This record gives sequence, C-alpha cells and structure tokens, in this order.
Amino acid sequence: MINRVVLVGRLTRDPELKYTTNGIANLRFSIAVNRTFTSQNGERQADFINCVAWRGQAENMAKFLRKGSLIGVEGRIETGSYQAQDGSMRYTTDVVCDSVQFLEPRSASADRGNFGAQPSQDFGGGFGGGYGGTPSFQQQAPASNGFGGNPFGGAPSMDHGFGNPSQSFNNEPDFSSTINISDDDLPF
Repeated sequence: MINRVVLVGRLTRDPELKYTTNGIANLRFSIAVNRTFTSQNGERQADFINCVAWRGQAENMAKFLRKGSLIGVEGRIETGSYQAQDGSMRYTTDVVCDSVQFLEPRSASADRGNFGAQPSQDFGGGFGGGYGGTPSFQQQAPASNGFGGNPFGGAPSMDHGFGNPSQSFNNEPDFSSTINISDDDLPF
C-alpha cells in the first residue's frame, strides 16, 4: 500500500512548539494549499491541511518559520479519533511530516511584516539543498515496514531539495556545438 503526500503551501499561523511528557518536541500546524481551479466568481479556493512534525524537525520549524512562510511537506496521512468533553467522538486527519522544505529565504518573511526576523543567511548546502539560502530538514521515519523505514523497498532515500541556485552546473555536457553524423549512421 502507498500512503504518500506531497504539499506546497503557506503556514496559516506562527508555529507553537510543544513537548510530550517524555520530552519529545512536536509541532502541530496547518498549511493553506491553493486548488488548481477558481470558483465561478473567479476566486481561487484553498484547502487547509493539518500537519504534525516531530523532534528536531519540529524545533527547526519553530525556529525559522512564521505565519505565511512557504513550505513543501512530504509525509503520510494518519487518521485518529478521540472522545470530546461532551462525549461525542471526534475524528482527525493529519499529515505526519517526513520531510519539510523551506521554499523561500528568511528575508521574505521579514518582508511580510515579521520585522523581528534576523537577516537571511545562506544555509543552502549544509542542510540538504534548500532553495535560495533556506534550510531544509529531514526527519527519519520509524523503521516499521521491514525496509529500513523506506516505503519504496530497499531503494536509497533521495533528497528532494532544489539545490543551491548559486552553484554552477559545469558538470553538464555542452550541447551547443554541432554533431557531424552521416545519414548512413542513423538507424531510421
């Protein structure tokens, strides 16, 4: 079975870091994700998706992100239920984050009115290839599927960051020169 979610959206509120009784950091947040279509009156609709991050990933999100920050989330859907104070059953659906990518520089959150933010620093290469000098953080999922935690079998995990745009890509071949091929060498 496959249970994978990939979302890109903006935080709907400032992150609030909490700790379990065992001292494990957790962060519940929601992101606004635009739908691909507009309503009849031309307005773009959005879905508000509840997410949860754990441990170091939660601590880093609380440290670097603010309301309106653009993030990419990769994880899995987890459902649950609890009994409310009035005795009724409440059902929950959350995305448990395996990976969170910060998709804009910290200075962008300062531009939105977060004047207390520190100046942008280049964390691009040191944290897994965040885009535009933004840090990205990976959290290891528990190894519960018999394949070392990787839902795709024994294949190695890949970092899905966008890379540092300041790096030059000199290792790519140069296709600007012409190629001399005879018509007899073509298979068609």
